[in-house]
Amino acid sequence: MKKIEAIIRKTKFEDVKEALLEADIEWFSYYDVRGVGKTRQERIYRGVVYDTSYIERTLLTIVVRDINVERTVDAIMKTAQTGEIGDGRIFISPIDDSIRIRTGERGDISLYNPK
Repeated sequence: MKKIEAIIRKTKFEDVKEALLEADIEWFSYYDVRGVGKTRQERIYRGVVYDTSYIERTLLTIVVRDINVERTVDAIMKTAQTGEIGDGRIFISPIDDSIRIRTGERGDISLYNPK
């Protein structure tokens, strides 16, 4: 099992969500986050330019079986990529175990419902 964390543009969230659902990734968490990077956003209020010094992004957290890692990464890459600075990052980490609280199932089976 792997945990995939993707930091993407807020404007790309709906597209990424749809791509993940099409790739049969039906469960994930997301959070609105702020960070600092190479991109700077400026806002103009009453003719004065303000540097906000942070970038608003969305963080997706997805735990998948090993066989679904590439499919998940590909779905995110194809829809979140604009080719400009600030598209985000994807991090992949190993997960030792997973437990479904309701049934006590452990491992891969706890991540999905068998059909």
